[in-house]
Amino acid sequence: MKIYPLHLHHKSTGFLPRPPIRRRTRLPKPRPPPPRQNPSTAAARSSNCPKVGGGALEAKPASASPATERKVYEDNWFDGLAINYMSSCIQATLGVKIRNGENREGYEGLVEAATMISRRHGAMEQQEKVLEALNRALPEFIFSMASGVLFKILQTSSILATPSKFSRELFARITTIFFSWLVGTCEVRESEIHRKREKNVVYIRHCRFLEATNCVGMCTNLCKLPSQKFIYKSLGMPTTMVPNFEDQSCEIVFGQTPPADDPALKQPCYQKSCIAKQTYGVDCSS
Repeated sequence: MKIYPLHLHHKSTGFLPRPPIRRRTRLPKPRPPPPRQNPSTAAARSSNCPKVGGGALEAKPASASPATERKVYEDNWFDGLAINYMSSCIQATLGVKIRNGENREGYEGLVEAATMISRRHGAMEQQEKVLEALNRALPEFIFSMASGVLFKILQTSSILATPSKFSRELFARITTIFFSWLVGTCEVRESEIHRKREKNVVYIRHCRFLEATNCVGMCTNLCKLPSQKFIYKSLGMPTTMVPNFEDQSCEIVFGQTPPADDPALKQPCYQKSCIAKQTYGVDCSS
């Protein structure tokens, strides 16, 4: 059996310590500097963002025309019946009949019939034709769909003979029930009249007719002005419609006389996005 000698350090009797093991540490790679932004672009982005903090949110300025995304409406049997009936009344008023090959179903057919009025007549004649169509359609259609008690009230009650809080609020409620198919989702809101709060305002979140046409001229001549005249002459209720052409909302204020200098009549049309002009060739306001 061989005995191997133990190697010791020449200056000490202890064992030699092992040298420390050096480990490599990977440093993170430096990130590239962010790209430089154009000062004008950065300013534009910051202006579009809402400010948060102690103050209220600032709305984004409205563009020249509303958003192009259109809401999808799901019409029930009552909506479809009212839409087709109103479209047929307009065609009967004009003395024309849209051929089956050209007829669009549902609300598009109603819009097509309305654009026929704008293409054939001037502003004043458009309002007269709509009044004629309303006189032809509404008494026979709406009153027959209402209950017999309500029909009797509208015809004989002395309460509705002169505008009152009851009549103004009743007209607002009836509008939200029977005319949402025409203007879209709407609700009753309050306003101050004779220093008192009343629920006499119908707020339309996004007007369906204005969205379908995107035409200021058709809004004023085929909806706003003839509707105000019809409600006042037929039912004795002064009414003012206040459309908002930036977000396409509208307010119908029952009991308020339209202003002599109406700012809605001075509003120019959406020149580059007027659907009625581009699709149907309507010569709208410019």
